[in-house]
Amino acid sequence: MSAATTTRSRTTRATRTPVPDRLCAEAVDLARSAAEEAAAPGVVGEHVGVVSEGDRVVTHYFEAKEPGYRGWRWAVTVARASRAKNVTLDETVLLPGADALLAPEWVPWSERLRPGDMGPGDLLPTEAEDLRLEPGWTGEDEPPPNSVVSEELAELADSEDAELTDRPVAATSRGSIASVAEELGTRRARVLSRYGLYEAADRWDEAFGPKTPMAQAAPATCVSCAFLIPMAGSLKQAFGVCANEFGPADGHVVSLAYGCGGHSEAAVMPKPVRPADHALDTMRVDAYALRPERGEGSVPAEPDGASEDLGHS
Repeated sequence: MSAATTTRSRTTRATRTPVPDRLCAEAVDLARSAAEEAAAPGVVGEHVGVVSEGDRVVTHYFEAKEPGYRGWRWAVTVARASRAKNVTLDETVLLPGADALLAPEWVPWSERLRPGDMGPGDLLPTEAEDLRLEPGWTGEDEPPPNSVVSEELAELADSEDAELTDRPVAATSRGSIASVAEELGTRRARVLSRYGLYEAADRWDEAFGPKTPMAQAAPATCVSCAFLIPMAGSLKQAFGVCANEFGPADGHVVSLAYGCGGHSEAAVMPKPVRPADHALDTMRVDAYALRPERGEGSVPAEPDGASEDLGHS
């Protein structure tokens, strides 16, 4: 026998599934009792198979009849010690089969959440390292001693304000970093990062951007529409808010390259022409004589007989 043949035979014996232990394979009643003890009464079905897990270790499978567990099986593992005649219970568990009905893979809440899912009273936490946000001015920074917003200058400005107005002194001193931050609207713990701005811009552009079917069929873009309300900040050069109540994007952020049929100059209706006044006055009745007065006009004073018979005057 060659060396290759010897190696192949050893590999075959090593990977071959061991024959189930006879005593463990015959312990069906013990396995069923364990499954019925773990499960509810009447939900353990027929014995569907036995699998050898190793030397003197066997798993018995029983059909599961629980509602909602189609294709699942009760698996009861029994074992026997070397040279022992008693079979003991190892574990009992409910396992899915090849065609079992399984629940979908768990997805974190941050990935399941969709726009519009939040309701009244819901709180949406943001991660401490959220890429859409970056640190803003928190008010913890103190101005340097030689700064133009030093404490002396702030007190002087407050005294001048007190002489000019009777308004109560604000919580933050005039001329301080806090007051400047409040005036500029930047006194927030975190602000949108550049990544957050780009992400919002991509989302708005996908919903109401130039590549949408509505924009492709529009007669003009929003940049020339009177219903567009410009935005402030760095996105004002690319987005605005639609104020056309009949438009599909009313109240939404739209790209300046977006458009719809509700453009203010798409189809300007001409001013209706004012109809002319009636020439006939229907408020009074004019009396007209059937025959002119005698001696007036070119009609003879005495009509001839023929014309009178014919009804002529």
